Amino acid sequence: MTSLHLRHPGIHPFSGCDVNTLLDARAEARSDHPLLIWAPFGEDHRTWTYADFAHDSKRLAAGLAARGVAAGERVLIHMENCPEILLAWYACARIGAIAVTTNARAAGPELAYFADHAEAVCVLTQPKFADLAAEHCPGTKWTAVTGTAEFDALYGDAEAAPSVPIDPMREVGIQYTSGTTSRPKGVVWTHANALWGFRVNALHMGLTKDDVHLLHMPLFHTNAQAYSFGGSLHAGGSCVVMPRFSARNFWPTALKHGCTWASMNAFSAKALMAHPVPEDHKFRLWGSAVAEPPWDQHFGVRTIGWWGMTETMTHGIVSDHHQRARSMMIGRAAPEYEVAVLDDAGAPAAFGAVGHLFIRGIPGLSLFKEYLSNPDATAAAYDDDGWFITGDRVVLHEDGFIQFANRDKDMLRVGGENVAASEIEAVAMQLADVREVAVVAQKDEMRDELPVIFVLPEGGLDAAAPDLAERVLEACRAALADFKVPRAVHLVDDFPRSTLDKIAKAELRKRLEDGAS
Repeated sequence: MTSLHLRHPGIHPFSGCDVNTLLDARAEARSDHPLLIWAPFGEDHRTWTYADFAHDSKRLAAGLAARGVAAGERVLIHMENCPEILLAWYACARIGAIAVTTNARAAGPELAYFADHAEAVCVLTQPKFADLAAEHCPGTKWTAVTGTAEFDALYGDAEAAPSVPIDPMREVGIQYTSGTTSRPKGVVWTHANALWGFRVNALHMGLTKDDVHLLHMPLFHTNAQAYSFGGSLHAGGSCVVMPRFSARNFWPTALKHGCTWASMNAFSAKALMAHPVPEDHKFRLWGSAVAEPPWDQHFGVRTIGWWGMTETMTHGIVSDHHQRARSMMIGRAAPEYEVAVLDDAGAPAAFGAVGHLFIRGIPGLSLFKEYLSNPDATAAAYDDDGWFITGDRVVLHEDGFIQFANRDKDMLRVGGENVAASEIEAVAMQLADVREVAVVAQKDEMRDELPVIFVLPEGGLDAAAPDLAERVLEACRAALADFKVPRAVHLVDDFPRSTLDKIAKAELRKRLEDGAS
């Protein structure tokens, strides 16, 4: 195991390259072509050509360096979609710093954890988060808020931006991903990881220099960072960035800029169905968790399926944009990875049976480098043969198509966000009159799943205070992002149990399905 994580990947497609060499090459070859088109709602759109974007990111790099940010230090970027989140990410790459992009919906204690765990030296954020950052990131040296004179002063002389030696194994970014433990893990990417993701995403999506990608997913996630913007950068195309998904603004923005590509999820697709589909739209493909879902016929756009993780930067399973796929499947194993579907005994799962999904690649190149400051979690993420344990369960069919089944880990999928049940449970357990809790997912048509919490009061149900359920919700609202807050609290006199006295969560899910608590 140790040798797997320490070995150098040797000669690879990005030897002698880093994120900066890619941006500089594109800025030279595509200098006047639009790279970033910022499309705020109800305001004028603004365009950065490749040359503009490279220049402004260098200016911001110079300002970060002037404020004392050095190579190897971490910069916490806590922002919703905006041009600055991208400029800051590439500015950090320019000076060898590491961009830590955090969920903009994080509650104060979560933001404090991100800043402390990453040992961030400074915070770049937006006005709406200024007070949150000031209160919960006191250990950082300084904070700069977009739209203020202090942030504007960070744009220095592009020629003064320091350079660092090209090293594809240099760390470039960290994203926090929920796990089965109560604290999210920091997924560390190298420059090679980022370049791998950008290139493979562009290949899988068939992006060309003529494509215009409509980006409405959050830029602190891999999907928007690597699939959409990074893929567009690699291909030499354009990326239209919306502040967030908006069904009302989706089609006008797409038509205005001739968008040809977008990521999609069930929530967004269902919302768009309430609006007329323009006959003259230019979309040729969408990407989603399943290939060719029923909504394709409604929109007249074919959807390719994909599966990936923050730890893979790209898709380990994907359907082929050149060929038709089986509806509601993810796709087939991506050619860039080894993929295995195994049964509980570790043998290849039978066709049509649910099995555990494993993926194998090279850490630091086609798989993430490590979990930040957590060597035990990094080691535990691989089996003895070097297969990354995804924690997902899938079904392999005889024709090679793979279908998603469920998550091995106790995870919920809430409106596109991964939520660890244990993270919510840990908050509720802090209440003195709570003996035991269990969080499970309740199916939801629009958001896929919603968290519901079952609470065993100290002393039993008869001893429960009348306001216990509300206090559980108040504790969650104070400590967690809004999408993690349970939608319902059920007080119980006992839990159904499985072996070793573990709570039988499957029985709790069945209760929800049956409409009983």
